[in-house]
Amino acid sequence: MNTRVTTIGILVAASMVSGMATAAVSGNIGVTSNYLWRGVTQTNDAVAVQGGLDYEHESGLYLTSWASNVDFGDETSYELDLGVGYSNSIGEFAYDIGYVYYAYPDAVDKIDIGEIYGSIGWNWLTIGYSHFVNASDGIVSEGVDSKDYGYLTADIGIPVNETYSINIHYGYSSGDVIEDWFEKKNYSDYNIALNAETSIGTVSFMISDTDLNSDDPKVILGYSFGFDL
Repeated sequence: MNTRVTTIGILVAASMVSGMATAAVSGNIGVTSNYLWRGVTQTNDAVAVQGGLDYEHESGLYLTSWASNVDFGDETSYELDLGVGYSNSIGEFAYDIGYVYYAYPDAVDKIDIGEIYGSIGWNWLTIGYSHFVNASDGIVSEGVDSKDYGYLTADIGIPVNETYSINIHYGYSSGDVIEDWFEKKNYSDYNIALNAETSIGTVSFMISDTDLNSDDPKVILGYSFGFDL
């Protein structure tokens, strides 16, 4: 799959939806010392370069595209995520619902995954849940339901001042997919991160761990820069 063509397609579709209403397109680029997905490395504990484009309509509708290098110990070299969602608020409560498609275009076997998600936020706390709704059989062993995976999260974001913030995360993964991948019916991941907003981007320092067997705590350094188009 050509990432440039896909991204352009998203933006064209978005412009058709928006009409004359106010909308915004933004981008982001970054690098991290280790790309973790739900506490598990996607780069064999190596550096990842990442970036994406986002479209946001004033109604709350948004479209996203994002890519990163990966290392699964085979020929798969990158991940491309495409998403659509809607976010808004009711009183003091913010909510977000959507769908994201994780694609691995150069994988030898078909390992793409589609997932729905939803979250509710109040003040510093956000509770969310995600679930696979379509997934390639290649992600699990024969006979295992590739859609039996759920992920429950709780996140706390604490602003320290205009520059620094602290984020605390807990996630709980369960389902037949998890048992097939890790030989456990469920597992937890957790991390704490310190973020610094600077004039040239966001710098982050994170300590992450899981309760998976033989998994050690990881220290992650990251940098990202966002821009408007």
